[in-house]
Amino acid sequence: MLILFVALAARVAAGFWWQARLPEGTQFFFGDSDSYWRLGQSLARGEPYQYLSPDAQVLRTPGYPLLLAAMFRIVGSDASVMTARVLSAVAGVAAVGLVGWWTAQLFDARAARIAGWITALYPGAVSMGAFVLSEAPFCPFMILHLALWGRACQTTQSKSTLAIALAAGLAAGAATLIRPSWLLFIPFAVALALLFDRQRGRQLLIAAGMTAGLVACLMPWWIRNARATGHFVATTLQVGASLYDGLSPTADGSSNMSFVGHFVDEQRAAGVAAGSSFEYDLDQRMLHASLDWAAANPKRVAGLAWIKFTRIWNVWPNEPSLRSGAVRAMIVATYGPLLALGLVGVWRYSRWGWPYVLAWLPAVYFTLLHVVFVSSIRYREPAMLALAVLAAAVLAGATRNSTPTAATV
Repeated sequence: MLILFVALAARVAAGFWWQARLPEGTQFFFGDSDSYWRLGQSLARGEPYQYLSPDAQVLRTPGYPLLLAAMFRIVGSDASVMTARVLSAVAGVAAVGLVGWWTAQLFDARAARIAGWITALYPGAVSMGAFVLSEAPFCPFMILHLALWGRACQTTQSKSTLAIALAAGLAAGAATLIRPSWLLFIPFAVALALLFDRQRGRQLLIAAGMTAGLVACLMPWWIRNARATGHFVATTLQVGASLYDGLSPTADGSSNMSFVGHFVDEQRAAGVAAGSSFEYDLDQRMLHASLDWAAANPKRVAGLAWIKFTRIWNVWPNEPSLRSGAVRAMIVATYGPLLALGLVGVWRYSRWGWPYVLAWLPAVYFTLLHVVFVSSIRYREPAMLALAVLAAAVLAGATRNSTPTAATV
């Protein structure tokens, strides 16, 4: 309990500090925050789920806005931004608790306590609990998904394995509704498991259960999107814009969505009227423009991939306004050792079985994803929580949990 209390205090304090340093009259530092905030207010008021206009009905998946809507219903639609920062702090504490539980499942109680303290105080994790962004509520569901997948591998009875896998799929679905980038993790990791895991039959059973849970969780969103746009939309209609942000003549690895207005004007000039298909057609226009440019410029795509790789694993913030000496020193002093210990854990524990491999796969997955799309150290932080499991085991000199592991790499 002390670990969770310290984790909450650190995140709430960081939220107050962050809010105080913003310019007077400014609610948010990140542009994404405003869209989540307004969509949450719309849901709380029973208004259409759209951002600023009917042509933006599938801008964001509804996971985080639903949490904000619940907050607005409880405290009122005029709730202060600090209330949302406290909500993020609570989500961050949930992630700390789940990391400890997952570590105990894989290793022992001492390693679990160390993992709890690492994630409670690690600056990257604390910062996620201070922002009005989707990373904070995403992390508990991501950790729960990974831990349940590992637990399904450790269960010997098929019915129990399938039930736990179904729960893991539901957790993955909730994580995807908060952060759409998680959608492809299951097929990515299952493909690797089928290639390298000796227990392929068990992994196929787990994959079936997780897929069923994922589909069940996402189905209402899919049906709503089909009704709103006339097309199947798996997550959002921001894929085209996000890809063009990362692969285009003006791409430099960071995010700059100023080009969207040009594509909107171009679409209107082409005679595409506003309506249910406008948002879908706009997404497709940007998607194809990005793919066409990438196909014509493979050397630049490779160069951008390296730039994005260095941005996501940079030792200090890429944003110039966040590069103060104190911030740099704090990140270097904590991120470097955690990453090094995590990599030692990868080398030491991966041979123990698939549940241990799952602790470092998010780092690979997010890296591959963001060398294509835009990149920032913000996108590595969920993966660092998973690596903390292995880092804590290294520090503890941990032994394997006595529960038998069915899957062996």
